[in-house]
This record gives sequence, C-alpha cells and structure tokens, in this order.
Amino acid sequence: MPDHDFKSPRLFVDAALGPDAPVEADPAQVNYLLNVMRLEGGANVLLFNGRDGEWRARLDRQSKKRLFLVPETRTRPQPATPSLRYLFAPLKSARLDYMVQKAVEMGAGVLQPVITQHVQAPRLNVDRMHANAVEAAEQCGILNVPECREPMKLADALETMPPGRRLVFCDEREDAASPIETLRELGGVPVDLLIGPEGGFSSEERQRLRGLDFVTAISLGPRILRADTAAVAALAVVQAAIGDWTPDTD
Repeated sequence: MPDHDFKSPRLFVDAALGPDAPVEADPAQVNYLLNVMRLEGGANVLLFNGRDGEWRARLDRQSKKRLFLVPETRTRPQPATPSLRYLFAPLKSARLDYMVQKAVEMGAGVLQPVITQHVQAPRLNVDRMHANAVEAAEQCGILNVPECREPMKLADALETMPPGRRLVFCDEREDAASPIETLRELGGVPVDLLIGPEGGFSSEERQRLRGLDFVTAISLGPRILRADTAAVAALAVVQAAIGDWTPDTD
C-alpha cells in the first residue's frame, strides 16, 4: 500500500486546487478545524476535490468565522475514476449510510439507486448519500468521490444500460458455487454490480434479468445475506476477480 498521510485532517472541497489558490472553508469545516481539531493558523491539512489530486494546504485564519485553506504542494496525483458502477435497491437510512460508505471504500465509481418491486425504502436523500460518500473518502484517503445519482426504476436501468458493459447480478437462488471463475471469464469488460433489496428480487425481475444477454448471475455463497452485507461481499468478490485489485484485468 502506498505511504499516504493518514494523520493530517483531510477535507473534500468543490473548488479547483492549485498552488497558492486559497479556498474558503465552509462553516462546518471551520468548526471542525478550529473547534474540534483545535488547529491554529499555519497548521497543515490535506485537500482533495476528485479532480486535481491531493494537496497539502496551510490554514490562513482571517477571523473567528473566516478561514482560508491555501494549497501549497500536491502530495498525490489524481487517479483515474473507477469504472465499477454499483446499482442497489435503497435500504433504510442507517443501513444505507453503511452501504454507501463501504461502496466508496471498495472502489465504486458510480452509486445508482434502483427501485425494485420489493424495495423497503423507495425514498432516498441523494444529498445525504453524497455526504456519506464524501465522509468515507475523507476518512480512507480516497481521492475519487463516486457520482451519486437519483433513483431510477430497475426496468429503466436495464433499458439504458450502456453498450459494452456487463451487469453482474447477485442472485440468492443461484447455485452456491464460487463466483470467481465466472467473473474471470468476463475478462476486462467494464462491470455494473446489482444488489437487490432485503426481500430479494421478484420472480418477474429475476426472469427479466436472466433473459438479458449482458447479465451474468453469481452466487454469494450458501447463506442468505442482508443486503448491506451482500454489498460488501459482492464488491470484494468483483474487485478481487476482475477489478482494480488485480493488475492484469485488461
């Protein structure tokens, strides 16, 4: 693993980052840096925006409530955006927060909620989803914050599937065989990963998925997993078999 700095506070900002281009901290960041972390003017923090890499910045305190972050040196270049798109049925808030954070940690490039027949929480706060994604990236040294999209119906997601991609569908009724070889047969094709709701996919949805030539069904083992647990297991399997954990996926 690269020798990253995990001791300095890391903050996500929307502004462009470059040498000596001050970024004004928002009120939450001011409170965190000055009151929670108790940093003084001149202290160093790390900044990233998902575009310009990671920068070491100096705190320039103008007043009790105004604080500027002054980038000085770039510590890491911006990596490529992960190609993995994660499609999931929304869960209730606490489990959804956990699942979003883990998806970020596991290298998802897009978070796409899909509404299925058995979904238990059809309403989803995209701003909250984005905030959780940012928090996970800040805490884990990740420089890419996934694109957080508005929910769409599963049928619409299938109809608008980009050409050249493969949809990996985690089916609890699939034979409990190892999914590794199945995934490796896909080669270097870009992958979308689909996880269903707590109640599973309906018979109609399962039949529709299995009838599409761009869909590959896999099992996550002989045990029934909660949807948030299945998300972590599936992301780990996909990344280990064909994702950016493996050097030879092209």
